[in-house]
Amino acid sequence: METGKIEQKVETKIELGEKKVEQKAAQAPAVKKEFTRAPEVKRKERWAILHIYSSYNNTILHVTDITGAETLARSSGGQVVKQHRLESSPTAAMMAAKKVIDELRDKGITGLFARVRAPGGHNGPASPGPGAQAAIRTLSREGFRIGMIEDVTPVAHGGCRPAGGRRGRRV
Repeated sequence: METGKIEQKVETKIELGEKKVEQKAAQAPAVKKEFTRAPEVKRKERWAILHIYSSYNNTILHVTDITGAETLARSSGGQVVKQHRLESSPTAAMMAAKKVIDELRDKGITGLFARVRAPGGHNGPASPGPGAQAAIRTLSREGFRIGMIEDVTPVAHGGCRPAGGRRGRRV
């Protein structure tokens, strides 16, 4: 018997609640809300030039403004490792790039033009060392836009006259 009374009370409360909801819905004017998106704020991109000198002995990263006149950040493999033999390694180049990244973020740089240089010339290798690719990859993964990668290795144009004279070294 008690359960029957409880069920009746619950049913009456539900009916009363529905009537109240219907009355409130009838009173409120039907207003169609249109949601507008906030305007997208375009972040102004600031570009810089990343000069990478990568030999088989070291990797040097040097970031300048777009004119090349002012230095924004600078680091090398020798600053981040203890052993001399590790200065040119990709790991050292990655750590040097992360050091440069911290400085560039503070200055608001978002994009980089990379200029890769190997020792080159008449006596050095024309191919960059192992750290150049690792440094560019690290900067790209950290969110910097890489605009253009340019090879600026110096090329020998004949060079100096070799020792030994016209007929060469005679042994």
